[in-house]
Amino acid sequence: MTQHVDLERSDGPGSAVTTAEHRPVDLRQVADVGGHIAAAISQVVLGKSEVIRLAIVAMLSEGHLLIEDVPGTGKTVLAKALAKTVDSTVSRVQFTPDLMPSDVTGVSVYDRQTSRFEFRAGPIFANIVVADEINRASPKTQSALLECMEERQVTVDGTSYHLARPFLVLATQNPVEMEGTYPLPEAQRDRFLARLSIGYPDRNAEIGMLADRDRTNPLDLLRPVTDAVTVSGLIAAVQTVHLAPPLRQYIVEIVGTTRGVPEVRLGASPRAVLHLARAAKAAAALDDRAFVVPDDVQRLALPVLAHRLLLTVEAHAAHRSAEEIVSVVLSRIRVPRGG
Repeated sequence: MTQHVDLERSDGPGSAVTTAEHRPVDLRQVADVGGHIAAAISQVVLGKSEVIRLAIVAMLSEGHLLIEDVPGTGKTVLAKALAKTVDSTVSRVQFTPDLMPSDVTGVSVYDRQTSRFEFRAGPIFANIVVADEINRASPKTQSALLECMEERQVTVDGTSYHLARPFLVLATQNPVEMEGTYPLPEAQRDRFLARLSIGYPDRNAEIGMLADRDRTNPLDLLRPVTDAVTVSGLIAAVQTVHLAPPLRQYIVEIVGTTRGVPEVRLGASPRAVLHLARAAKAAAALDDRAFVVPDDVQRLALPVLAHRLLLTVEAHAAHRSAEEIVSVVLSRIRVPRGG
C-alpha cells in the first residue's frame, strides 16, 4: 500500500518544501508581475522577447518547459534567469550518462541509531528545477521524472512524497543529432507544456554581449521580482480567465486534426488540449485580458503541439517538420468569430 507524506520545509538547495499556499491575486496583477519578470530576464537574455514571454506563459500555466537548441545559445542562462526572478527554492541537476534516478528523486538511507530508513530528498524537491542537458542521461533516469512532472509527487520504496507548489521543471536539451544525446521518451515529451528554441542572437545583441560580459556575469546581478507564494496566486488567477465554448471547440479541433494527418504517426494527446487551453489563458492574462481570443491559441499552437508529434518515415524523408505540419493544420481550420 502506498503511503503519502508531506515533507517539512528546509532552506538547503534541493531540499524538500511543503506545498506553498497562494495569496489572493487580482487578475490585473498578472500582466504587471509578468512585465517585471520579463524586464528582469531581458537584462540577461538579449533580444529574445518572444522566447521570454513563452517561458513566462509556461510558468503561469504551471507547466514544464523544454528549451532545445544547439550548444552556446543561452538555454541554461534563460532557465537560470527565470528561476532567479522568483524568490523560491531552486535546484539544478546536470544530467549525465551515469546519473541514476535516485540522484534526482532521493533515496531511503538506513539509520542505525533509530533502526529505521530515513528518506533523503533529491534535487527534484524544489519550486523550480533546472534540468540541464536532460537528454544526456539514460532513458531510465529520464523516466524517473514522469511521475514528478505529471502527478507532482515522488514515490520511493512504496511511499509517496508530495512536491512543492508551484513546481516547474525547466529542462534544456541539445538536438538529438548531437553527439552523446538520447531522445526523450514520448511520454516525457508530452508532459512538457511547450518547447522553444532560443536561436542565435542578432548582430546588435551579440555586440551588446561583448560590451560587459567579459567582466561581469549579469546573472549575478539578477534579483527576485516576486516570490513563490505570489506566483501560486498568479497561477490561480490565470485559471479564472474565460475560455468561450467556440474556442474550446477550436482547440479540440486543432489537436484532433493532428491525429489524422497522413505524415503523422502519433498525433497530439488529450493532455495537449489541456496544455494549449492553459497556455492560452496565461497569454491572455499577460496581455491584461480576462478572456481568450483566437490569436492566443494560434500563437501558442506551434510551441505547445509540435514537440508531441511523431512523424512517419516518409515525412522525414521528405524533410517535413512537425512545426510545418502544425502550421498547415492551423491554416485548414476555420477560426471562430465572436463568442
